[in-house]
Amino acid sequence: MIKTFILAAGEGTRLHPLTEDMPKPMVPINNRPLLEITIDQLCRQGLTELIINLHHRPKAITDHFGHGATFGVNITYSYEEELLGTAGAIKKVGSLLQDTFVVIYGDVLSNIDYQRLISFHKKKGALVTLSLYRVDNPTQVGLVEIDKDNRVTAFKEKPDADQVFTNLANAGVLICEPGILDAIPEATFFDYGHDLLPLLLVQDQLLYGLPIQEDTYLVDVGTQEKYERAQEEWPRYVD
Repeated sequence: MIKTFILAAGEGTRLHPLTEDMPKPMVPINNRPLLEITIDQLCRQGLTELIINLHHRPKAITDHFGHGATFGVNITYSYEEELLGTAGAIKKVGSLLQDTFVVIYGDVLSNIDYQRLISFHKKKGALVTLSLYRVDNPTQVGLVEIDKDNRVTAFKEKPDADQVFTNLANAGVLICEPGILDAIPEATFFDYGHDLLPLLLVQDQLLYGLPIQEDTYLVDVGTQEKYERAQEEWPRYVD
């Protein structure tokens, strides 16, 4: 069964004071925690085996979700005394990831078709497949260049303005194979965008990118501006 790792350990300092007493994925979107919306979306698509990493205000998550039965899922928690980064967090629970798995950045609000992404990933025989979306602010995201076969040819995390080469960006939903664990050092802060993806590109690994469909909603709520935007827009996408 495919497992899903949700990155939920960050403090979300750009959303202070809202996140001083809660982890960023628990911020309310129209009175419902973002993480609850994400878990509901996963459950609807048959992705019910979840791993969530914790660091900042962990009880806000564990008290709300328990082990997930009320929400139709099974949750395993991974506590980090010190933050390990988005890739280091995966390495910590590597023994639980023996097959294809999904990684979701916890500040992503979306109704993305996970199964479409998984099917594409398997068809390509990829090591990593990134969901991609078009952005207006390319210096604030991880930019991804793909060729006509959708293979990733370049990646740059939050480039300077003179380094921008596309407006396609990492949407914060990835499909991965356990083979990526070999490239992540033990017990070390290691980041997907800054460290792992550039390393895998240098190694000429099979990385692919799939743009989200036009009717898909996706926004990261990591800034006050985007958070307010999500509050206004999300009700249009709720069934």
